[in-house]
Amino acid sequence: MDITVRPFSLRLVTPEGCTEIWLPAEVRLVPSSCRGLQYVAGDGLHLRLQAQAEFSTKLISVFNQGSQARECCTFYCQSCGEVIIKDRKLLRVLPLPSENWGALVEEWCCHPDPFANKPLHPRENDCFIGDSFFLVNLRSSVLQDPKANTKVICKRCKVVLGETVSSETTKFYMTEVIIQPSERSFSVIPRSPFVQSVVAQCLVELSSARSTFRYTIQGQDGKVYILLWLLNLDSLVVDSLRSSRHIKKFPLFEDTLKSDNISARNAVKVLYLPCIKNRNEKLASLWEGDISVHSLTLPSATCLELLLILSRSNAMLPPSLRHMNSFQVAFLKM
Repeated sequence: MDITVRPFSLRLVTPEGCTEIWLPAEVRLVPSSCRGLQYVAGDGLHLRLQAQAEFSTKLISVFNQGSQARECCTFYCQSCGEVIIKDRKLLRVLPLPSENWGALVEEWCCHPDPFANKPLHPRENDCFIGDSFFLVNLRSSVLQDPKANTKVICKRCKVVLGETVSSETTKFYMTEVIIQPSERSFSVIPRSPFVQSVVAQCLVELSSARSTFRYTIQGQDGKVYILLWLLNLDSLVVDSLRSSRHIKKFPLFEDTLKSDNISARNAVKVLYLPCIKNRNEKLASLWEGDISVHSLTLPSATCLELLLILSRSNAMLPPSLRHMNSFQVAFLKM
């Protein structure tokens, strides 16, 4: 085999023919940095070299507080585009304090806690932002399914969007809704890239704000579905969508089959373990009792979708790179 490394491509020539892999325009290789070509049984050839990418590393918040706090916004169901809240003018868009804020107030105040037993609920033109959810004031309960207790259900596609917190306050999960200025028309975003991007951004923001790197992903019922360990925030994934022929049976990934282009995306590298069907119960119990582990709550169906996304990412890696310290390795694209 003859291998030629160019800044924009890799060329492989064998007796059977020639294959050239072109990289996206924003990615460059450094041919002079090529080191250590080796053959790994079960994987094939491994080639390590330096890459350069013209990607912005600036963190973009899940909700643009500055520009959207003074204009009319519309809330949409991400799955089907159904309008949930129409033309809501948000005068205040504020982050919620961490879950242990009450204990901190007691430690720092020399007088009785003035916020005791006073939940932080938004007023009509407020939007409070949690780790993985939005809190908004929604007096009308037309979205609520009376058979589903506090669950808020999309009228059109019946997806769980969130839950009612009080008679006026509703929690919407970031993985289920899209908020954008009302004058902008809604455009459908494929489900798998959207879930990946939202979860990845939540992990990046939490790790930056709280130096937290281990997470339990749990459903609304409190059941843990995934143990997640954040490794790298600055990964770049370049993959060819032509390799997706084995996932046609999963509707979650149907949108990725519509293009044969090679794409490059910023990504976070994670270690994960599934906890469904009583797997990894002991470790999950240890993590739940560890104060350094943060819990992220999502609808149960979304937890399963995320597990499927992680499993697919893991399956696309060479076998020798799929595991680390008994965990499975995956990438969540931004």
